[in-house]
Amino acid sequence: MVAPFYQLIKGNFVIVGKEPDGDSVRFIADNPDLYQNLHRAFRIKPSTVDGSVQLRFEAIDATELHYGTAEQPLGAETRDVLLNLLGFSNITFRGTKVVSANPEQIAGAILSQAAEANGRPVSYILLAEATAALEDGSWIHVTPDLIQQTLNYRLLVKGLVYYTVYTSLPLTHRQFLREVAQMAREQQLGVWSADRTSSFVLLDQTSLSPPDGQVILPKLFRRCTDYLKAVAKGFAGNLTDWLVSTEGTSRQENDQVILGNMTPLKLSDLLEQRNSTIVFNADLLDLVFVEK
Repeated sequence: MVAPFYQLIKGNFVIVGKEPDGDSVRFIADNPDLYQNLHRAFRIKPSTVDGSVQLRFEAIDATELHYGTAEQPLGAETRDVLLNLLGFSNITFRGTKVVSANPEQIAGAILSQAAEANGRPVSYILLAEATAALEDGSWIHVTPDLIQQTLNYRLLVKGLVYYTVYTSLPLTHRQFLREVAQMAREQQLGVWSADRTSSFVLLDQTSLSPPDGQVILPKLFRRCTDYLKAVAKGFAGNLTDWLVSTEGTSRQENDQVILGNMTPLKLSDLLEQRNSTIVFNADLLDLVFVEK
């Protein structure tokens, strides 16, 4: 069982010249040597330009703003809320890249245990005032009270992001954050007022992208997008067939997932395709993805 202890790393969030989205920004640590204490630290590769690293926000997933050239509805809106919560203003963009902002950096901190497979520290996000009395590099018992001070929580409680958790998240955190997401869903806030994950039509990329696309779980959106690319290159099967076909390859897309206390399943086990309609046979709040 994963213990709820996270290392505090202080630094600055940076967005100028970057492409932030609703659940990820770049971060420059005051002391980058602290990354070495994290699990899979060898995967973390700070930028040679400014020392920043891309973060993955713990326990949440925002609709995609730039998954390659593909995007989802609400992606830009969620990004703008996040940047406002961080304290940035007067932001100008060129496409999805930030050209200017006031200020250019915001002091804050992350709480992290590990980097994920792509080298992003999986992090709770805190503003500087929440960590002023805490020592940089200290390992902290992260309680629900502390989680409520994070931007992860503030996005989740407003329904702006999906609850998306992995086996690497402590059980107490999963239980607490699931209740937060459940309340947001009951109130039909944010993504929950538009969510179509349980049954959606997949004809082409426009089915899932602005202006009229359906809103679905971002992880499933990414899998659908990659599937459509495979179809364009000649793949003849349905979405489930394609997920199974990726097993054992360098890009394994058929995620392992746990429902409640059940034996791990594959993402493909939860899907049915009826002509162009995709049916997802699970409650999103019951999913726990197995960390790769």
